Amino acid sequence: MAKKETREKGRIAVVRVRGRVNIRKPIADTLKLLNLTRVNHCVVVPNTPQYTGMVNKAKDYITWGEINPDTAIKLLQKRARLDGNKRLDDEYLAKNTRYKSIDEFAKAFINLDAELKEVPELKPVFRLRPPKKGYERAGIKKPFSVGGALGYRKDEINDLLGKMI
Repeated sequence: MAKKETREKGRIAVVRVRGRVNIRKPIADTLKLLNLTRVNHCVVVPNTPQYTGMVNKAKDYITWGEINPDTAIKLLQKRARLDGNKRLDDEYLAKNTRYKSIDEFAKAFINLDAELKEVPELKPVFRLRPPKKGYERAGIKKPFSVGGALGYRKDEINDLLGKMI
């Protein structure tokens, strides 16, 4: 019972910022387990201690923060892909799941009531564009806390995702 209470509610969006050159094997394996195989790929995972540990291990190559429902809706509408590189739409969701629209599914997904696996043929990775007007001023080798792009950004991840969608 104590484990349930320590579990934080919601989901975090994780975006890979740096490439593969000179990366240590344990960190490369962690990024592979997170499905972050390329730069500008994004995954949305539950905010659990297990995922938090994985994210902290790879903190020098990624940025992350809590995603809000509005950003999740935009992400699913514009960047979610089915097999064959087809877009996800309300009609497909209504026909293949218990959800009638992307808005309804996104809100359930953020509240941990639904999973991406419930949608058949949906890919778990969102391929994003490089951010409009670039990353922060200090670049991709410094942490967010000193003006760079790496590390934990709290709710600021929604601004970055908005620039990348």
